[in-house]
This record gives sequence, C-alpha cells and structure tokens, in this order.
Amino acid sequence: MKKDALLTIIAEWLEEWEMPPLIQRNQPVIEPADIKRILAIVGPRRAGKTYFMYQLIQSLLQNNWYSKEHILFLDFEDYRLGELTGDAMDEIFTAFHQVAGRYPLFLFFDEIQNLPGWSRVLRTLHNRSQFKIIVSGSNSELLSSEIATELRGRYEDILMLPFSFQEYLRFRDIFPTPASLRTAARGSILAAFDDYVKHGGFPEVVMAGSEMERRKLLQSYFKTVFYKDILERYNIKARYILDALMNDMLENYAGIFSISRFEKQMKSNNLPGSKRTIANYFHYLTEAFFVIAHEKFSFSPRKRNMNPKKAYLTDTGFAAMGRPFTENRGRIIENMVAIELFRRGMETYYFKNKNECDFIIKQGRKPTQAIQVCWELTSRNEKREIAGLVEACTLLGLTSGTILTYAQDKTLEKDGLKIPVRPVWEWLLEADMNKIT
Repeated sequence: MKKDALLTIIAEWLEEWEMPPLIQRNQPVIEPADIKRILAIVGPRRAGKTYFMYQLIQSLLQNNWYSKEHILFLDFEDYRLGELTGDAMDEIFTAFHQVAGRYPLFLFFDEIQNLPGWSRVLRTLHNRSQFKIIVSGSNSELLSSEIATELRGRYEDILMLPFSFQEYLRFRDIFPTPASLRTAARGSILAAFDDYVKHGGFPEVVMAGSEMERRKLLQSYFKTVFYKDILERYNIKARYILDALMNDMLENYAGIFSISRFEKQMKSNNLPGSKRTIANYFHYLTEAFFVIAHEKFSFSPRKRNMNPKKAYLTDTGFAAMGRPFTENRGRIIENMVAIELFRRGMETYYFKNKNECDFIIKQGRKPTQAIQVCWELTSRNEKREIAGLVEACTLLGLTSGTILTYAQDKTLEKDGLKIPVRPVWEWLLEADMNKIT
C-alpha cells in the first residue's frame, strides 16, 4: 500500500475527525484502558457498532488522560485500505508515528473481517503486549468457536444489534420506570412501541424523517448484505438462488424454512439449485446477520441438525419490504421476541410435535422456559396457542409457560399449568429476564 495514502488516512483521523452525537447503548460499562483481551464488537451492518467504538473513544478522551494521538482508528471499509494486508501493520505504526509523533496505545479497527488474515494479525499484535485492541465486524464468524479457539485467552466479544425497545425509548427521550408503566405515561410508551414495531431498530432508520427515507435506507442495507456480505465474500455463483432466498425470508420470516420446499419452488420456476447449495446460502444469511435461525428442540444434536430451521429477520424493519403490516403483525412481534432472546444470549429453539410452541429456552442441559407469541388471544386462536404451550411444558417438565401478546395482561390456567399472558412491549423492557414489579 502507498505510504502517502496511509499518512492521509491517519492525518484525517487526527486532524479532521469530530465526535458525532451518540446515544448510549445497553452494554456493559467498558473502560478501554483496563481491557486485557482483544474486544470484538460484532453484529449486523448499520446496527451501531462504529458508534459504540466512538463511545469508547469518547470515554478515553473526556477525562483528558488520553488524546487522539494515543488512538489509531482504521475503517477497513475505506477503499484506500483495500490493498492492505496484515504484513503492513508495522508500516501503519511507522506512518502513525510520523504524523502523531508517537506510537498508538489503543487500536480501533472497524470491520476487521475485510483485512486478510485478520485473526493472525490480532494474535500477533496482542502478543506484543503494547496495545489495547478493540475491533468490530459484520460477520458472525467473529463469534464462532473456531475464532475463540484460535485466539484462546486473548479474545472476548459483544453482540451489537439494532436498537432494543429500551434504547429506542431513550432515543425518544422516554425513560420508563415500573411506576410509569401504571400511569398516563404508559400511553407514550405504547405509541413509541407502535412505531418501533413498524420501523425496527436500525439507528439511521429510526432517525429518518420520512417513510420514503426509511424505506430507501432499508433497501440499501438489503443490497449491501446481498452484494458485499454474501455475493462478494463467498464468491456466489448462483446469484438467482441468493436473490430468491433473501426475498423468501422477507415474505416468510417467523416461519419454518424447508429446504425441500424451496428447492421445489425453484424448480417450478425452471431455476436449478441443489439442496446443498440452498443450505449453504441459508447459512451465509445467518453468517451475515441477516437472519436468526432456530433449530427444532430435541435433546439429540443429530435430530436438531436434521430438522428444518425456523428463520427470523435480524431487524423487523426489513419486514416492511414484504407484505403489508396488517397481514403480518403477529409474526412481527414473534420476530421481535426472537431478536430480543438473541440479544440476551439465550439458547433458543422452537417446539413442534402434535402442536407448536414458538420458543423453548434452554439453560445448560435443561429447558427452562416456554414462550408462545401472538398478536391477540381470541376465541379463534386461544385453543391452538394454549395447546402448543401446554404440550411443550408437559413434555419438557416445565411448570409454567408464558404467552406474549400486543396488549393483553392476565393469567390463565390449563391442566394445572399457570399461563401468564403479558404485553410483549413490557416483556421487552425487562432487564435480564427479571419481571418488572
């Protein structure tokens, strides 16, 4: 890579960069100066990973203990770094010293997966014991057990998703308390929830001034996942399969994805595609954080692998690119619950036997919770929703199960099983799954 380009990038960071307005995220308090391991901030594109890095940089600068001359920030999405390889790190540090008059103490590397051999580079840098290293990435490979093994003892990660409902309320200057949920302030929370359901939590989408702008942003995110995160990254040959698969996710999210069904659908349209290719492409969608995939619950890993997976979008804003909201509102709030369980790090499955239950949460070796989600319990669906929950709880040895709806709040009992029915928005505001009292 040309030295002049490196000097320009570093000079832009030191001289021209200004701290943008930041919204505090619900993440553990991190003091960059105290970290001992490589810290990876991982999640979908445009979820706020870069801004969280800025938040950490701000914490370094605000006490005047460190200046920007102590910090090297590189964005590996910058086309000028496209030719950079891991072997050029010392060249980068030399260029930084030339501009800043010192070597950096803190390394912030944005979208690190774009650097060839990045895990080897990080291991080498960490072994020097000279730097505090914080990276971000938009590929779940950074969360994989293989990376954790390769960087054993050197690496920890934080999952950064689009705004949670609580973060969305903070953006709207609404700060709920257990008491305010029982007062007139509840109305403003519900109004905000209605917007959150329709628009999702991508920060730029939330801040957009019109429906047209929101849709354009979501379409651009969709295209970026398609082209940059999957088509280019995995050198996709059958582009038409990827296109059909991503659009299928927009139409059929919160549903069981059958590879056989999709293969037949492709063949009916005279589009060839093997089951292996379809399975690989579906896996790429999870790697790129476009979908969250749940396995069918079983104590047998072999059976879990053999059964079809249930697919959820990583942000419900994408749902607006499919069918109208009124047709999908039950599936949308189910999708919201899937995202929140993923955010909370829960090991989650779906249950399907004679009946179905949307979520089984497993901790250690045992299932601990069963959750059913629908927009509203009515005379038409109550029997079905309760039957699925009761069957799951009975077979898995659970003494209670929960039904989440848009607004209902009551307690049912069936076959000796207590079933709290709760508003999903209230459940979303819980911290660490503890009930608001």
